[in-house]
Amino acid sequence: MAKVSVQSLGNSASMESALWRDYLELTKPKVVAMLLLTAMVGMCLAVPGLPPAKAVILGLLGIGMQSAAAAVFNHVIDQRIDRQMQRTIHRPVAKGRVGTMQALAFGGALMVAGFASLWVLNSLVAWLTFASLIGYALVYTVWLKHATPQNIVIGGLAGAMPPLLGWVAVTGTLDPHALLLVMLVFTWTPPHFWALAIHRQKDYAKAGVPMLPVTHGVEYTKTMILLYTLLLVVVGFLPWLSGMSGDIYLVGSLALNLGFVWYAWRLKFADQKGLAWQTFKFSIWHIFGLFVALLADHAWYALA
Repeated sequence: MAKVSVQSLGNSASMESALWRDYLELTKPKVVAMLLLTAMVGMCLAVPGLPPAKAVILGLLGIGMQSAAAAVFNHVIDQRIDRQMQRTIHRPVAKGRVGTMQALAFGGALMVAGFASLWVLNSLVAWLTFASLIGYALVYTVWLKHATPQNIVIGGLAGAMPPLLGWVAVTGTLDPHALLLVMLVFTWTPPHFWALAIHRQKDYAKAGVPMLPVTHGVEYTKTMILLYTLLLVVVGFLPWLSGMSGDIYLVGSLALNLGFVWYAWRLKFADQKGLAWQTFKFSIWHIFGLFVALLADHAWYALA
């Protein structure tokens, strides 16, 4: 009997641990962490010195919870597609480890809590963040994703908003400099996702999602990736030209953007097995490095 009890307790603890991990997976924590980095940079660049602690804590908490809620709703809405794609087949809702209603309740709780946290700061950031959630969870996931191969271009605006949201969390106002940060992420998003779409072309075709490699072919998509990375080089100059950032950012962004162009050039003219996946992985480090360069540049000149 004792052995049975110990075994039962062990199984129960294991199930609780697995369930906790499933709920965490629903929030796409790595994606949310990257969004919070860009939001944090927006907060820091919004003021000459350090942003107020209250704005940072409540702002990141609110933006993080709203972003996590959008991710949860994406799992629920896309569960049929997820079951057909190798990359997503093991997601918690797709596999039935978390029920649809449980996921919706979890996402709803995150959404309300996140909105309330931001409302304490100012109503503008609360509503803008909520609009971003709607843009990703409904406009992109429900409609754009299935309606046009330009889905990620148009829908990418929602994912590009966190730097602006961080800025507004601190200042309560919109500023053209914040829009430059949005432009950086907005321009980066298509080549980032299209590299993944090339790597997973068969998955998207099987699921009936009209991603660019499915509708227009891989070669056309490679051309578009190259053109967007070249555009990213141009957009990357804008924070420096506007005086928002200095030479540290200029050097870092130019190196990173030219690195992305190099990957895109090879993908177009010297492709080899696995290069699309390598390009996708580089693009993640690229956006991380770009915003770290913005932050380092701001810190250097703030302390100088």
